[in-house]
Amino acid sequence: MTRPATDPTVLRARRSWYVYDWANSAFVTTTQTVLFSPYLTVLARRAACPDEPTGCTRDLTVLGLPIAPGSLALYTITVATLLSAVLLPFVGALADRTQHRHRLLGGFAWVGAAAATAMVAMGGDRWWLGVLLALVAVVSLTCSLVVNDALLCDVSDPEERDTVSSRGWAAGYLGGFTLLAVNLLVVSNPGTFGLTDEWAVRVSLASAGIWWGLFTIVPVLGLRRLPPRPVLDLAPGASRSLAAPFRQLVSTLRGLRHHPQVLRFLLAYLIFNDGIQTVIAASSVYGQEELGFTSAQLLTTVLLVQAVAFVGALVFGRLAGRFGAQRTVLGGLALWIVVVLCAFAVPRGAFSTWLALAVLIGLVLGGTQALSRSLFSRLVPRGAEAEYFSLYQAGERGTSWLGTLVFGLVAQLTGSYRPALVALLAFFVVGAVLLTRVDVAAGVQQAQRGTDPVR
Repeated sequence: MTRPATDPTVLRARRSWYVYDWANSAFVTTTQTVLFSPYLTVLARRAACPDEPTGCTRDLTVLGLPIAPGSLALYTITVATLLSAVLLPFVGALADRTQHRHRLLGGFAWVGAAAATAMVAMGGDRWWLGVLLALVAVVSLTCSLVVNDALLCDVSDPEERDTVSSRGWAAGYLGGFTLLAVNLLVVSNPGTFGLTDEWAVRVSLASAGIWWGLFTIVPVLGLRRLPPRPVLDLAPGASRSLAAPFRQLVSTLRGLRHHPQVLRFLLAYLIFNDGIQTVIAASSVYGQEELGFTSAQLLTTVLLVQAVAFVGALVFGRLAGRFGAQRTVLGGLALWIVVVLCAFAVPRGAFSTWLALAVLIGLVLGGTQALSRSLFSRLVPRGAEAEYFSLYQAGERGTSWLGTLVFGLVAQLTGSYRPALVALLAFFVVGAVLLTRVDVAAGVQQAQRGTDPVR
């Protein structure tokens, strides 16, 4: 930033920036977390077994491959995540080479919002439409989040970013909670609004897209007041091609050998975060298909998790002050193992037990994610913060695909989601073992020395 943080233009732009978390979180909670996977599964079974969809044991044929209807949503998430991982370097190159990042933000967001809104047309047996729309929406969301993270540097000075970023996350939780509460009312009482059960789900899916698109207008208009930012300054003769970020990524990865604690942490984080994201992504389809819960019950569950996650972050923060962040995260991973084992043992239809488990998920979800970021920040070498945090963000948002793939494959091979859930224990166990090998004190000393001159 070239102007003080008290500049009214910067403050107005910052408030506009907060609104994008409010906007996109409605899609994340209502569509990604709760409604999409169970509804796509219903459509897939209807297409595979039009005569008896409830007891369907036939496979769909997708691009010549046999796919169990119950695994289709998990595979869709896997493909979307892989596509995002491939596109992220191009998006980063584009964002670093444009003077008006807010335009990119709006472009990606509105494409994703349009796809999310179009999910209202997913009725009948049109599972293929759901897959295509989900791919567009999820990839667009991921790209927009990369641009939104870059905009954080335009609306705040380094010493402010913890506070500014936290307020953005808070706005996101509030936005996701608000629309999800409305959709819970619609799905729970469809007749009150003149809707069938299925149409209530379709309208709720569309509402998330409309919410996302409309509220994106606020940051796009508010951020345009910022002065054009200087584009990435390249050395004379340096390449301006889209291959440049890949070469920079290779350089950063090579530099990791001079910071072994960062590498160890990243490997641990990539593994246990994959497990966390898969549990969250698969929870709705597990609750519907294996435990027999309704969409309204699943919406209630997510609302509870969102609310408790606030408390979890605060509790884990206090525990970290007493026991250290590394030990507290390890304790959180132990609780994730308990979560998976308890979810495996929940009897079909036991909603009260499921809600008790949701409270535990909320506590551990907010805590482990908040402390993982703060722990990593202590290991990042001075002078290379942006490069190393780009690896962290890629691990969090762009490479979490193996867990959903494992879950889908085990579910297809066994015909049950319970063994698929147990298979996820490996991610938490392996991640925890790797995390114990991180020497935080040594990592902090390495970080204070900055990047290695050899690099």
